[in-house]
Amino acid sequence: MINFFTSPDQYKHWQINIDGDVATLFLNVEETKNSTLGYTLKLNSYDLGVDIELNDAVQRIRFEHPEVGAVIITSAKERVFSAGANIQMLGQLSHIEKVNFCKFTNETRISIEDASLNSGQTYLCAINGPASGGGYELALATEHIILVDDGATAISLPEVPSLAVLPGTGGLTRIIDKRHVRRDRADFFCTTSEGVRGKRALDWNLVDELATRSELIPQTLSKAKKLAKKNNRNTVSNGIELEPINRKIEKNQISYDLIKVLINRDLRLATFKIKGPGKTLNPSIKHIYSMGCKFWPLAFARELDDAILHLRFNEPEIGTWAFTSEGSPDAMQAIDKIMLLNSKDWFIREIILYLKRTFKRLDISSRSLIALIEPNSCFTGTLAELVLAADTSYMLDEAIEKNTEKKTTFCLTGINFGYLEMSNGLSRISSRFLGKKGLLEKIKLIEGKQLEAKKTEELGLVTFAPDDIDWEDEIRIAFEARASFSPDALSAMEANLRFGGPETMESKIFSRLSVWQNWLFQRPNASVSLESYGTGKQPTFDRNRV
Repeated sequence: MINFFTSPDQYKHWQINIDGDVATLFLNVEETKNSTLGYTLKLNSYDLGVDIELNDAVQRIRFEHPEVGAVIITSAKERVFSAGANIQMLGQLSHIEKVNFCKFTNETRISIEDASLNSGQTYLCAINGPASGGGYELALATEHIILVDDGATAISLPEVPSLAVLPGTGGLTRIIDKRHVRRDRADFFCTTSEGVRGKRALDWNLVDELATRSELIPQTLSKAKKLAKKNNRNTVSNGIELEPINRKIEKNQISYDLIKVLINRDLRLATFKIKGPGKTLNPSIKHIYSMGCKFWPLAFARELDDAILHLRFNEPEIGTWAFTSEGSPDAMQAIDKIMLLNSKDWFIREIILYLKRTFKRLDISSRSLIALIEPNSCFTGTLAELVLAADTSYMLDEAIEKNTEKKTTFCLTGINFGYLEMSNGLSRISSRFLGKKGLLEKIKLIEGKQLEAKKTEELGLVTFAPDDIDWEDEIRIAFEARASFSPDALSAMEANLRFGGPETMESKIFSRLSVWQNWLFQRPNASVSLESYGTGKQPTFDRNRV
């Protein structure tokens, strides 16, 4: 089982140093401490375990060290930065493991960019030795790259000439969309396995600065300190410790404090039962700080994040995820109001950003998403995002049960309008009503109102609103249908339908790069190259252009 729980005292491959308002992440990969057996992580090459630690480190610096305004990524190994993803590891992985690895690595790189853009923690990279493939892609995720100019150190994206695949963690997209490297230069760079060095790398905007070996770290620290002061980070409050999550894994059930996931293997179905807030909280920031990582939105985001990753990697045949909830809609609405009123507070901002990243992780998961709104549900505001993210949603119409005390309602709050955007830069509500400005304005008018089924369906906020006579049959048929379809066809269909509207660098990475990398991994040419790499044998390619 792949476990995404870790903490700095358990790291094998990364070291964190906090010095005032500058943090440094040192990559120092333990060669024999790999995720699976059969390969060594030479030259700071990485596997999933290395990235799990990096993801944790980025998250912890955001929450536990709000005083940090700049983060340096560099290598602790002399004259070696990183050889990228370990090739022997990739050659051993199944297709599904390769794809999940690339997706998680991309999400981690994007979280670095998100911290630079939204959290006032600007990332820099000091490249002290060869950086190839994923090693250079890690540098590309930062906002400022300083390269040692020693006549020998090169940066490269050698996947096309050496491995018959693509740079799998956003390299192609970032050199064009982020660094604005000219297309012809990018073409040369991506088709030469030797890469480029020094002045050419600087002239082509592949790096931002050059430094002698003796000046690399002092020069990087000087730049980091300037950026940290410019970022004007929080200097008053202490950070919030991210304590371990409570989780219990059984054969067909995963249990957290706020989420329970029930697995039906016959239907290849995971049902998320989410416990919303049960009572209205004290609205003071002081009280929220005292709760720390137990504050409901942060606790929920951490548990949902872990559940998504666990199911992605450890339950690949469970193809449908259904979401149910219970709790107090009024309490959920009150929490959203607290967060919006205090959205400029560093802690509240980080919680909202974490929720945004977690819902994005849900969007790009290759699973069918279905939301079920029943009596006592709590699909309000933050939790309403699960309904808006779903491929299909059902809301029980209680019209024939007017005397029941249990109400079935749905409610949007201010947080649904621009705080939790998708990878395409749109809110889920805007994406849902793409090109329908008048309807979107009408939807905005019902913000804060608890809607019953017929009105919710009429406004287009749910797909269907069956009554209790048809409810069970419609849900059963939906689950059975999903279980009968081709998983490949469903993944392709859902990814096409979920992301309408504009493209961003992030959406390109997941829709364009990931899809084509997925396809290339299955081609005979990639298999031959990955297996023959390092043996001295020249692969024989299928020369057909497809």
